[in-house]
Amino acid sequence: MATLVVNTDEQLTAILAERVMHWRPAPDRYLKPGRSWIPKWRFSPLTNLDDAFQLLERAGARYTLASDTGASVSAEVEIGERKGRASGRSVPRVITIALARAVGVEVDR
Repeated sequence: MATLVVNTDEQLTAILAERVMHWRPAPDRYLKPGRSWIPKWRFSPLTNLDDAFQLLERAGARYTLASDTGASVSAEVEIGERKGRASGRSVPRVITIALARAVGVEVDR
């Protein structure tokens, strides 16, 4: 699988909603299976820890989280044979970026 590079948080969230959650993007919302939907503003895995863990669960990922005394956190996410790693200060962002890397999405920052 080729790596896809994204430039914004909005792009990353939309790609993960589609690839991992299996939601279809629509104007201002994601369409879920079964004809239900969720407003785009309600799914924020880069800032909301519950949403980040929802991605991990839906992806069937194995993961490891670690922190150091400097308030930095690191995550390693494994989905099948693929692994993604990330580190930083924001736990939801670190989890989401590590998961994105495990599914072949790279954040260009």
